[in-house]
Amino acid sequence: MKCSNKNDVLGTGGIAERCCVGQSGCDWDGTLRNVVTEPIYVQKVYDAVLFNLQGLKTAPNTCFEPDLGCGTNIIRIADIRCRKFFNPDNINDECNLKINPNTELSGGQFVKKEDGSDFKVVGPDGTLSEKLVWVDTEFCDEENRGTPVFGTQNIEVSGCVEIELDLVVTPCNSDNESIITLTAVVEIADKCNPLVLTNFFEICVPSVFDTAFLPRFTEFCNLDCIVRLATNSIQRDFTLDPRTGQLAVNLIISLCISCEKKIVVPVQLCVLSTGFVQLAPEQAALCPSFPRLFPRQIDENSVGGTGGVCRPRTQSMED
Repeated sequence: MKCSNKNDVLGTGGIAERCCVGQSGCDWDGTLRNVVTEPIYVQKVYDAVLFNLQGLKTAPNTCFEPDLGCGTNIIRIADIRCRKFFNPDNINDECNLKINPNTELSGGQFVKKEDGSDFKVVGPDGTLSEKLVWVDTEFCDEENRGTPVFGTQNIEVSGCVEIELDLVVTPCNSDNESIITLTAVVEIADKCNPLVLTNFFEICVPSVFDTAFLPRFTEFCNLDCIVRLATNSIQRDFTLDPRTGQLAVNLIISLCISCEKKIVVPVQLCVLSTGFVQLAPEQAALCPSFPRLFPRQIDENSVGGTGGVCRPRTQSMED
């Protein structure tokens, strides 16, 4: 991580900066002098589709906090924002906004366990996010092509969003304007009765016979929200209680969802590499040396500096 020293009022380390820039540790001088081929064992994407879906939620008489003071005059709206609600202290909080895609296939099926549930394997995210797919690919295998599979996806949305409202106000006895921020939490849908969006798709599956691994299906979604006044009028959409100062607003929330589906298979690929990542340590060195994080290269281009000429494995074992 690197921080700018532009406003480093505390002296060292850029700790006064509110934001930072990450470093990948990958440096390249622009030449092919140190570029070598490397085999890596990864998951290859054989086909992928992307969909954008939209939903709408009305939120009449949404109460905002804190209450406005008595006699406060609302001049105008400076800004209104919407974001997903998430409680980092409880990942299972029912108010957390959740997107649950449910997919059914036609022309193929997900591999099941003995109890009838889908058999899942670990994906790149480290969770059981991939399902094994079985399709009769014999016909298209003879054509050296993929087999199309059709799917129906129901996306269930539940939980809440958080609304922030910046208002330009003046007190009753002054014309001095100030900005205050009010917040409200709006429920999109209950988990027992979620908001459901449906879409259909076609995706191409490689051979299930000419492979050591069955193809895998994975999908992931993200949601953004946009909020506005229901009629775009403060006079019609704002209700201010003169006794308590509580503000109620009529809102319309637009839900913008992007979902991607992929067919992946574990493969071994040859890629061009400039070597292992090497990060510069940030702490002062008190030890004369430090341990390695990765083992040394053992391929024929690296061992003994032979320039690519290496003894056969059987000969090395005999010696």
